[in-house]
Amino acid sequence: MSGNVNEAGKGSDRSGDECARRTGPGGIELIRLARSLLKSPDFEEALKRVDIPPQRMINPLLCALFEPDEVLRWRVVRAVAITVSAMAEKDLESARIIMRRLMWSLNDESGGIGWGAPEAMGEIMAENETLAREYYRILVSYIDIKGNLLENDELELGAMWGISRLAQKRPELLRELTAPVVAQLKSPHPVKRGLALRTMLAVVPPDGPAAAEGLNGHPGCGLTALAELLVPLLEDQSEIRIFQDGSYVEHKICRLASELLTRMQNSPRTTGDQR
Repeated sequence: MSGNVNEAGKGSDRSGDECARRTGPGGIELIRLARSLLKSPDFEEALKRVDIPPQRMINPLLCALFEPDEVLRWRVVRAVAITVSAMAEKDLESARIIMRRLMWSLNDESGGIGWGAPEAMGEIMAENETLAREYYRILVSYIDIKGNLLENDELELGAMWGISRLAQKRPELLRELTAPVVAQLKSPHPVKRGLALRTMLAVVPPDGPAAAEGLNGHPGCGLTALAELLVPLLEDQSEIRIFQDGSYVEHKICRLASELLTRMQNSPRTTGDQR
């Protein structure tokens, strides 16, 4: 879901019967309602207005993460975040259970493939600060060779999208965990490189002190080392297409790299390697 690598047919990973069973009494009707809400032009407001407890809505929405329609799945990611955040406001533990379900779906022992799970985790954490502070390290671990690396390109792209989304809303959480993100700048996959650049652009604020704190303590990931990684990307003409702010947006790697390098050079803290 995180670039131009998506394929149709993921709906087969979870049957409608299983979704209905998980949803409980009236499951089929709820699934139909969820699909109807997701297709409405103002689906976010429609979801907030519906007179059904979030604990009842969440299962049909999680099942919809497997929809073959790509744009609809991105709406599902947003809808899951809104619903889980609403759950957290009244019963934090119920929201934690959903986060653990998403994490379990990414575990080899689950017997499935957690399509959309990393994106949903990132969007949930962008929506809810409490859950973000509890689970952000786990999301980053999914791209960390020393952590819980997913070892699946599309799932790792999903994790990168989730991290980038979280960075837009809560950059302070990621300033201590930039090393796995910076490592993605050397990825052969252009979307991973682009999402890493977008994440770092969020972490390093414009016209202010560079967020070097997150680079401290990570050999090879100080500001000088980061600048060295950006230089070859200035010639990278790869174009990527990612979902942001409700629609697909195209970016060029060289332009993102140039913007980040300029931002770092304008910072008063880039005179010397902050490690």
